[in-house]
Amino acid sequence: MNSAKPIIKDRFMELESSQTGISEEDALERLHKYGKNELEQKEKITALKVFAAQFTNLIVWVLIAAAAISLTIGEVIDFWVIVFTIGVVIVLGFIQEYRAEKAMQALKNIVRPETTVIRDGKLRKVLTSKIVPGDVLVLETGDKVPADGILFDVVALRIDESALTGESVPVEKNGNENIYAGTQLVHGKCKALVTETGMDTRIGQIAALIQTKEENTPLQNKIAKLSLTLAILAILASALTFVIGLSIGAPFSDMLLISLALAVAAVPEGLPLTLTITLAYGMKKMAGHNAIIRKMLAVETLGSTTVICTDKTGTLTRNEMTVERIFVSDNILELTGTGYEPKGDFLKNDDVIDVAGQATTTKLLKGVALCNNSTIEKRQEKWEVVGDPTEIALTVAAAKANLWKDDLEKRYEIVEEIVFTSERKIMTTIHKTPEGMVSFTKGAPEFVLPDCSKIEINGTSRSITEHDRKMILEKNLEFAGSAYRVLAVACKEKSDGKKSEDFEVDMTFLGLVAMIDPPREEVRDAVEVCRNAGIQVIMITGDNQETAKAIGRNIGLFDDSHGCGVYEDEKLRRIAEDCAITGDELNELNEEEFTTIVENIHVYARTMPEQKLRIVQALQKRGHIVAMTGDGVNDAPALKKANIGIAMGVKGTDVAKESSVMILQDDNFATIVEAVKGGRAIYDNIEKFITYLISRNLTLIILIMAGIGLLGFDLIPLLALQILFINMFNEIMPAISLGLDPAADGIMKKPPRNPEDNFLKKRNLMMVISLAFIMGMAAFLVFALNKPSEDVIMARTLVFATVVSMILFIPFAFRSLERSVFSIGIFSNKLMIVGVLATFFATMSVMYIPYLNEAFGLLPLSTGQWIMPMAVAFSTFLMAEGLKHVTRSRKNIQSEYGP
Repeated sequence: MNSAKPIIKDRFMELESSQTGISEEDALERLHKYGKNELEQKEKITALKVFAAQFTNLIVWVLIAAAAISLTIGEVIDFWVIVFTIGVVIVLGFIQEYRAEKAMQALKNIVRPETTVIRDGKLRKVLTSKIVPGDVLVLETGDKVPADGILFDVVALRIDESALTGESVPVEKNGNENIYAGTQLVHGKCKALVTETGMDTRIGQIAALIQTKEENTPLQNKIAKLSLTLAILAILASALTFVIGLSIGAPFSDMLLISLALAVAAVPEGLPLTLTITLAYGMKKMAGHNAIIRKMLAVETLGSTTVICTDKTGTLTRNEMTVERIFVSDNILELTGTGYEPKGDFLKNDDVIDVAGQATTTKLLKGVALCNNSTIEKRQEKWEVVGDPTEIALTVAAAKANLWKDDLEKRYEIVEEIVFTSERKIMTTIHKTPEGMVSFTKGAPEFVLPDCSKIEINGTSRSITEHDRKMILEKNLEFAGSAYRVLAVACKEKSDGKKSEDFEVDMTFLGLVAMIDPPREEVRDAVEVCRNAGIQVIMITGDNQETAKAIGRNIGLFDDSHGCGVYEDEKLRRIAEDCAITGDELNELNEEEFTTIVENIHVYARTMPEQKLRIVQALQKRGHIVAMTGDGVNDAPALKKANIGIAMGVKGTDVAKESSVMILQDDNFATIVEAVKGGRAIYDNIEKFITYLISRNLTLIILIMAGIGLLGFDLIPLLALQILFINMFNEIMPAISLGLDPAADGIMKKPPRNPEDNFLKKRNLMMVISLAFIMGMAAFLVFALNKPSEDVIMARTLVFATVVSMILFIPFAFRSLERSVFSIGIFSNKLMIVGVLATFFATMSVMYIPYLNEAFGLLPLSTGQWIMPMAVAFSTFLMAEGLKHVTRSRKNIQSEYGP
């Protein structure tokens, strides 16, 4: 045990504290002085800010301008309807976005960690956020370090600093050394004087560096560009019509009405709301699959991901070391079962055996359970574990043979522990039994074997021979070559040793234990899905290269039988042959060399978190959309730089989570793949409802312009109020149902889309223009054929009925912009069927309810009068399906013969 030394005594004096801690009153004063022990959040999203953000949409401002015009010319009903529409768009958008923000805050408030400190000379549990400089921490195995501090009263302490440094091997710590917030004790216990909290800690300093201004997502840029285009189109169409009308002598007030009608026709009022609902629904659905999306507008970026860079431990693997093989008594035994549940069988030559009758095997398993500081305990149908993952695996292996650590410790009373160090690479525990003293030792075979003078075979001990040593080392190499971590186990019985070191010489060798962190069962299939989807999966790990490559091959990450690329440069050729690279080799490559070969590297071994940023940048230089996983503080810059930063929800630090776009609640690679699928589906749906809405708006523009151009300014096919009603109340439900459309079959069998693609790319634009022209001219013919000069109200009513009837058919055509709706299944989107019918019948209210139809300038139609609108609407649906068929046929010809 290391007590307080001069260095820490000086720090106690400096912080006006002592080994008995500070008082509660003093702690409260310091809390006010230093602030809470928390990382500062970026500026919080308030309700006011979310509300104000709704006015950044140009569509809203076009509607505000339309409302002002309506009021100016005395169209009071139009004014209030437009104001109501603006209110609906803003309020519903606010509700959806604010709900998403509150959901993220709720996730952060689920866990309120506590820490043991000494205050007023007594042990107390306090909220970690209320720890202050001068507090004395009391930490044990399994505890997370809540603040930076300096150690004293240290007992066999090892700390996992991987969250901070990326180093996977626990670090030994002694008195007067520093410990850092975010790290975790995996062995031993200690006390520590808190020296820094919150943003003053090392983790806080790194967090401050990454709190940069958020950049717009590709979706934000595309929506902003689309909104600007539509706003300009609305203004130009209205202004041009207004000027032409005035130039030929049309009345000023009439031209304002016509210009208002065109402006309203050009704006898809339902776009902001539909987009928000689609993204919010997608986020909720992904959350149901354990993927929490922190940034709503980044959801669709997942759909264009071309590379996933993933950690190995806990993401591709279970993060549960498992003993799978034991070399004992010249035989190899296999253990079934994975993870920390002590359930499995021992197999010899594929036959189940009872190890209780095998003396040496039983002794070996007793040894690995006793020479061990881990614990396993079943609580509420779940096995809870504490300790180093390697030691947990050994405890579980023994428990599979019904050798429980707690029971063994009653017979084998521990007297002393000779701790593991990075220099010794072995650990020994000494026990008192009725038969005398006995010790068990475990460690690296190359360190244990030289101190063994005997070997036990089938319960009988004899002198160890050179042949024995050679065979043991060969088995060690064989296990290590298969990605196993190997430990040797030895013992010394009835020892009369007086000193600790006497128990680590002339030992009896018992056997080798081979363990591995097994791949998750679903990972191989998930990797295959990525390959079919044109997504490259790259594994980044701190393990050695051979172990990493073995796991990569096992899960189908690559096939290196023929190498992974051909290069003239000898250095690059060697890396490509391995399909893998170590961190040291990466440091030897210059930027040009690395960028050249980066697409042919599938495994990064012995890498540091800082190198992740370089990997992301190299892949992005090659035009890739990169998703990067991370859990540590030093992963934060790479997570921030990646197109999609993915933090681990279970083992991830707060800094990593704050730097990410997505948080995995289960740390599972398959969850990432499912999220990519969801991102693709969301983008497809956004593309569908945007093309649908714009085609419908363009239809109304063509209808109005045709009426003005061919029949004059006196006969407008639809009034502004009628157009607004169609846009806002007739189009939203079909658009929303398109936004919530189920993912198409085969969505993960297509290559990633080009992130530079616009929503109105060539195929979509041609469909929008062609179909809008067909629908617009069809509606105009209905107007012209029904003698508008004699009864303009009836003609407008029939046009209104025609445009409304189209929602019974046209939305179904937009469920796929390539395939026929009949191949998808008309009834596979039940929300669309319900929504379309409900919207159609609700729209009928403005035609049949007295006073309401008068306000909208409409007349009730008889059953016979509905034949023409229905027939025209259905014919436009057939033409839409015909357009897709022609597009498919042309695409097939081009793919077969070239453009």
